[in-house]
Amino acid sequence: MFVVSSGPRRPRHLAPRRIAAVVCIAVVGLLALTGCGSSKPAYCSTRNDLENSVKQLENTVKGLSLSNLSSGLSDLKTELKKIQSETNTLVSQVKSEYASETSAIKSSVSSLQSAVNKLVSSPSSAQISAVKSAASSVESSVKSFADATSSKCG
Repeated sequence: MFVVSSGPRRPRHLAPRRIAAVVCIAVVGLLALTGCGSSKPAYCSTRNDLENSVKQLENTVKGLSLSNLSSGLSDLKTELKKIQSETNTLVSQVKSEYASETSAIKSSVSSLQSAVNKLVSSPSSAQISAVKSAASSVESSVKSFADATSSKCG
């Protein structure tokens, strides 16, 4: 019994090429989908972390007084270090896109550091007020950055 072929046989060396082409198309498709999974820039997560840290700072600063200075100061220093680290990360992620906003954050964090350092050396009500004022500036500068990036970070 003869089997009649409907067309010429394809050489076997074309099959690996087809498989390679299909695999290549699948990989490109997966890479495209992975890239589209999150349209938010990396700094959005850091911005959220910084906003949360600033909220913790606000709570600590609100309760800061001469009577609880030793415990409050310890918390304040811990939160300040975290905010400094997150600010540095944010600045490196944003690069020059939001230079004025990140510059304002860096400046306000630096001012807070100075106010905290003065509080350590000569605690007084005026020094506590300076820390509260500097913390308010940090809050304001972070809010300005959040407002500026709201369209990208949603």
